[in-house]
Amino acid sequence: MSSIPIFIREQSSRGADSGAISAEASTNRRSLRLLTYNIQAGIATSHYHHYFIHSWKHVLPCPGRRQNLDRIADLVRHYDIVGLQEADSGSLRSGYINLTEYLANKAGFPHWYDQTNRNFGMFAQHSMGVLSRLRAGEVSEHRLPGMIPGRGALTVRYGNGRDALVLMLVHLALGRRARLRQLGFIGEIAREYRHVIVMGDLNCRSDSPELAHLIDHAGLREPAHDLHTFPSWRPVRNIDHILVSPSIRVDDVSVLNYPLSDHLPIAMEVSLPQEFEPAGRHHPGWDSHAFINARP
Repeated sequence: MSSIPIFIREQSSRGADSGAISAEASTNRRSLRLLTYNIQAGIATSHYHHYFIHSWKHVLPCPGRRQNLDRIADLVRHYDIVGLQEADSGSLRSGYINLTEYLANKAGFPHWYDQTNRNFGMFAQHSMGVLSRLRAGEVSEHRLPGMIPGRGALTVRYGNGRDALVLMLVHLALGRRARLRQLGFIGEIAREYRHVIVMGDLNCRSDSPELAHLIDHAGLREPAHDLHTFPSWRPVRNIDHILVSPSIRVDDVSVLNYPLSDHLPIAMEVSLPQEFEPAGRHHPGWDSHAFINARP
């Protein structure tokens, strides 16, 4: 199994909204607020016909994109780790702005990591990204199998050794056969760790055979089933998911009514096991900026 270490790009933390952050951690309970969101390259979509009349926005810049991204930033600032799908790493359509970096700056995240999966040069750079208040120990990108290239997994490891926390951000293929291969690949990685979070747009339902295969093969669980996220204006399909290892306690999970894309985001609050250490025995950032009170 191959992985490609990627350069960790980070912004300065001076823009962080310190008024919304507090130290809630205790010795026995460490909470994290997670969010996964397919942001459709910052394009607001509220009806099926927008796919046709707004199709040009997937190729060319539009004035309303920045305003919509600012609204997304207002949402994600309330979370500790955010996974973004359908971002853009800086092309004509995004005004040559890396959307993950832009949201990190706007929402006050000290760390951000991204992966470009389909690079069409100046026209589009399809990517995924992670916004994080904890600094990662290692970030790797994986190219997922499939007949059509361009699907990937971004793996972010916090802490070291057996008790590290591993986050896997994914955006899977539309076809079932390709998804089965991709989820098998993801499952092999997830099996290597005790504390794992898999999040993203999986393009399959909770009761799908391919998701059941991943859960059984990797020893993960889906705390809440049938959380409908698509389409955002009339959600009838549950294709976005957050899966966790049994060692991670889930305290809350819900779909948020923030229709700023054609998907709705899923939010989850989890408690990590006591033995987890972000980096060795002590991580100053854990006490100073890892936890957030405010709810959107």
